Amino acid sequence: MAALRAAGAALLRPGRGEAVARLGYHKKVVDHYENPRNVGSLDRNAKNVGTGLVGAPACGDVMKLQVEVDENGRIVDARFKTFGCGSAIASSSLATEWVKGKTVDEALKIKNTDIAKELCLPPVKLHCSMLAEDAIKAALADYKLKQDPNKEESEKKANNA
Repeated sequence: MAALRAAGAALLRPGRGEAVARLGYHKKVVDHYENPRNVGSLDRNAKNVGTGLVGAPACGDVMKLQVEVDENGRIVDARFKTFGCGSAIASSSLATEWVKGKTVDEALKIKNTDIAKELCLPPVKLHCSMLAEDAIKAALADYKLKQDPNKEESEKKANNA
């Protein structure tokens, strides 16, 4: 127990990468954790911005991922805010890097297994990469809904008929 407390305390001090690495995180996770890319928010009310908010009740991770799409359907910016472990933050950071420059359809092809493989996530942390994939899908679904808000209404009517 004392060793666990000491490791936790080391995470709170500057230069925590070494402590994180000793706890079994791969250097790619540590890099994204210590130097997260694209942290922040976009204007959620903008028509060309999609917002995805997902969470994992089992571990308490919450991930918000936003994408900004240009008039040609290409993602020109992405931002995230994540409350969670190092693997969740790293997965979010990597996801924003990967979606930038892709079309909406190309971004939808990003799979959690690709994120997990790139970050060398252990099996116990695979849910973090699943959250990142779900956040991408949710953000793009929100973007698509904003492009044709009547589509959801007509789909509901068709399903109820």
